[in-house]
Amino acid sequence: MKPRIYLIGASGAGVSTLGSALARHLDLPHVDVDEHYWIPSDPPFTQARPPEERLERLHAALGEVPWVVSGSMDGWGDAIIARADWVLYLDTPTALRLQRIAARERQRFGPRILPGGDMHSQHLAFLQWAAAYDSGTRAGRSRPRHNAWLAQLQQPWERLDGSRSKDELLDQALRIMGRD
Repeated sequence: MKPRIYLIGASGAGVSTLGSALARHLDLPHVDVDEHYWIPSDPPFTQARPPEERLERLHAALGEVPWVVSGSMDGWGDAIIARADWVLYLDTPTALRLQRIAARERQRFGPRILPGGDMHSQHLAFLQWAAAYDSGTRAGRSRPRHNAWLAQLQQPWERLDGSRSKDELLDQALRIMGRD
């Protein structure tokens, strides 16, 4: 039987990348939470959907089949998380996460994030927020919140080293779940 897998971690940890690889390997649908969390806008990622709407959209996207979901549902997605057979937490060093975020944003938004660009201040604020993950001094996802949440989980869960390559992470995740 195919599993339902929920992947979490800090922004830039590699959660979406591993989620996509796992879904391809196991022939499962992959759903990224951000696609249902944010209302499309320009600039993007500025307006969150109400929690009820996010859940409605995710339930519709997931259906009753096995799946891979990547992204944070901290504080609002418990009904979906409860359906997961496995929770995998990608723990990635902050410096590497910030490099990945900067590269991803350069690729997505180009000159818009550079000084003088219309998204420059948003980009800098996002990097500051992402850097605060370890201390938990900003609202939203944080290492202290994730650690407390993981400690109370009923499902099996494992911590993965997010600094490893995509292929190494895929192999490790499959071994953990007995799918190698």
